[in-house]
Amino acid sequence: MSAMSRIVLLFVQLMVVSQAFYLPGLAPVNYCKKENDEEAKCQSNVPLFVNRLNSEESVIPYEYDHFDFCKVKGVSETVVENLGQVVFGERIQPSPYKIEFLKSEKCSKVCNKPYDPQNPKDKQKLDDIKRAMNLNYYHHWIVDNMPVTWCYYVEGGSRFCATGFPVGCFVDAAQRPKDACVMDKRYKDANTYYIFNHLDLNITYHSGDGEDWGAALHGPGGRILSVRVSPRSIKHIKGVKDEESCDTTEVMGIDKIFKEKVDISYTYSVTFTKSTGNNRWSSRWDYILDSMPHTNIQWFSILNSLVIVLFLSGMVAMIMLRTLHKDIARYNQIDAGEDAQEEYGWKLVHGDVFRPPRRGMLLSVLVGSGTQVFMMTLITLLFACLGFLSPANRGALMTCAMVLYVCLGFPAGYVAARLYKSFGGEKWKSNVLLTSMLCPGIVFALFFIMNLILWYMGSSAAIPFTTLLALLALWFLVSVPLTFVGSFFGYRKRCLENPVRTNQIPRQIPEQSIYTQPLPGIVMGGVLPFGCIFIQLFFILNSIWSSHTYYMFGFLFLVFLILVVTCSETTILLCYFHLCAEDYHWWWRSFLTSGFTAFYLFLYCVHYFITRLSIEGVVSTMLYFGYTAIMVFLFFLLTGTIGFIACFWFVRKIYSVVKVD
Repeated sequence: MSAMSRIVLLFVQLMVVSQAFYLPGLAPVNYCKKENDEEAKCQSNVPLFVNRLNSEESVIPYEYDHFDFCKVKGVSETVVENLGQVVFGERIQPSPYKIEFLKSEKCSKVCNKPYDPQNPKDKQKLDDIKRAMNLNYYHHWIVDNMPVTWCYYVEGGSRFCATGFPVGCFVDAAQRPKDACVMDKRYKDANTYYIFNHLDLNITYHSGDGEDWGAALHGPGGRILSVRVSPRSIKHIKGVKDEESCDTTEVMGIDKIFKEKVDISYTYSVTFTKSTGNNRWSSRWDYILDSMPHTNIQWFSILNSLVIVLFLSGMVAMIMLRTLHKDIARYNQIDAGEDAQEEYGWKLVHGDVFRPPRRGMLLSVLVGSGTQVFMMTLITLLFACLGFLSPANRGALMTCAMVLYVCLGFPAGYVAARLYKSFGGEKWKSNVLLTSMLCPGIVFALFFIMNLILWYMGSSAAIPFTTLLALLALWFLVSVPLTFVGSFFGYRKRCLENPVRTNQIPRQIPEQSIYTQPLPGIVMGGVLPFGCIFIQLFFILNSIWSSHTYYMFGFLFLVFLILVVTCSETTILLCYFHLCAEDYHWWWRSFLTSGFTAFYLFLYCVHYFITRLSIEGVVSTMLYFGYTAIMVFLFFLLTGTIGFIACFWFVRKIYSVVKVD
């Protein structure tokens, strides 16, 4: 077996192991009937929480209270949200839906909402609900820390379980049913809204027969595995018992033009189903993750891309090592007394290759900030692979990333200070301030502008003012001081000694061919790194904009490692070609070559926006591209820093092993 085959096999084994290892996230809750709850120390009440409503056709999510749905009277439980949940716009609240374990409900009434066309407030409330149906907004409910799912069959006969269910649906003037209306042929009248005012909840539980915790319940009980919902639009029968008012096939249609009084009754039914298979609480997320669209189809394509990138990287590494070995051996064979004309290639520019670049202050600041982003990404992915940031632990991924970014100000200041000192820079105060303020300031400014728009629109994604102050406190009271400390230690270190001396007079660079000019090299440099990540981008963007659950952190970590290797090798290869062409301006070019991958990321986000999303409205479009700009900027810092550090190591290495007078 060749060395490259062993590397591929090792990566595949790591992928399998990292996918198999999974921590559920939270401790299980044991439920039992109400008459047994005190004796068995278990819980009979099954709380149902409501979360924000969002849509793929609008980037603006709204709180549950924004719409005129049934509200809870007298909040008995409060939900504490972490920083990641608040930033992502999650707003979890108790609901008026009451569920007791193993107690079935049939057509239980929650509330009644009458609307009068003569009342402007009623008209506004109903218009908000109509808009939610028109833009296909989804409810997101939570039971036992599990999302309430809506499962239906898609093309090809496969079953898809969405985390959430629609508010309703709309049939336009051409009698074209929209989205959820396709599921039922009764939703067919033109210019009519059908609100899903009745929910059939099916709760599957694991009884724990034969297990210690099951025996401790002293009776029927178990742990919840899944909660599925079947939303329906029904026009309740008046004058009959509440339990019988749902026994109708007549739908609740609301005309597009509000002329007559509308009376909407919200009801729900609950059934409990005992799991008969080998399902366990620790694997209860599997039915959601396994139904994600295209997941199984994409595995083969992802593995192909992995193998191609690995082999291509191996070939590049072999070519570089063999060519460099010959160059170094040839240069070292030249006697000291020979004519200087014998020198050629990259050795000719040894007196200029370490000449400090223009705008060295800015370059050192960007590299320092990129180091901060790189370490944050690496540590976050490691935690995610170990299962600590699983889907069950809501908001943990964002919280971990933000806390790590703040706490990693020390390496950012240290790297920026050492690099700036090696450039001969003397304005160390400006360097420290820019390192701690420039890149975080750009991200915060974009984020604040998006937040102002969300505040104006009344969205749940708008960060509360107190949380905004907390983020500023983390920045100025934690990140900035750590950056100053890192810069202090960086400046106290000895200046990096270059392996060769720099000439006083810069060498003239000969005319370059089109292949060795800066711009073509930079444009080509980002193609290969982007090629190894673009498939994962589909899943990542789906999780951000389409509310799909992302769980392939093991493979994402491997792709991240391949991205690091590919950015490094591509930048080193192009740097070598430019040095052989006697162009010694490699500092900025090494950063921009791999950093240009961010431009292809932006193009892919534009492609995703056009082909996958149905976002309407100027505000939603601005929000989408605003958040995309933040993501692209951070990715630019990440990839640019990887390429620069790799090229910096490469140049110092090759000039330290040749004999120079």
